[in-house]
Amino acid sequence: MSVERHFDWPALMGAGLRDLRLTPAQFWALTPVELAVMLGFEGGAEPLSRARLEELAARFPDKGRAGDEGKDT
Repeated sequence: MSVERHFDWPALMGAGLRDLRLTPAQFWALTPVELAVMLGFEGGAEPLSRARLEELAARFPDKGRAGDEGKDT
């Protein structure tokens, strides 16, 4: 069973726009990791494992062009 993680966008936007005084463009240009570091959440994330990568690849397969099947890119 997979547990979906969701962002609390209102809280994150409030922290970024109000507390950190970022402009909307600055806020949306940040990666989640950059925002977490700016908010003081510097630890806790585990590195991406091979198993997790394979799970994500199965869940979100690349959609190539017609005729690309079987080709290494």
